[in-house]
Amino acid sequence: MLKDGTYAAWYNTPLDQGTGIVHVADGQIWGRDSLMTYRGSCTVDGDRFTAIVSAKRHTEGRATVFGVEDELTLDIEGRCPGKIASYTATAHQVPGVILHGTLILTEQQPPAGERTERVAALDLGRLPRLPRRLR
Repeated sequence: MLKDGTYAAWYNTPLDQGTGIVHVADGQIWGRDSLMTYRGSCTVDGDRFTAIVSAKRHTEGRATVFGVEDELTLDIEGRCPGKIASYTATAHQVPGVILHGTLILTEQQPPAGERTERVAALDLGRLPRLPRRLR
């Protein structure tokens, strides 16, 4: 099941590959990579999900994984049986090009508790001495 949270994203088409960050919460999906921002809605049904996402370029310089389009509408279908999802996507503006991707749920580590035990002071005199080396 695609859970609410933050995901590391990896995706590729026959033209190129990329990585980004995706957030999912309350039926919404949004994120960004080095070239595009994306926003849309998603529906989860068991371990399957679908999404419609609009992507817009925020940085000039190189082509997107779909080519040179600056705005894309993606239809996404995928499966998420655990913490890793796999999906495919097509762009309305680039018929015939299929994007394959992976989402990996990132898990936040709980904050470290405050240390309650006392740490002994370092006593250099208690360290073993190395033998002297002759030159």
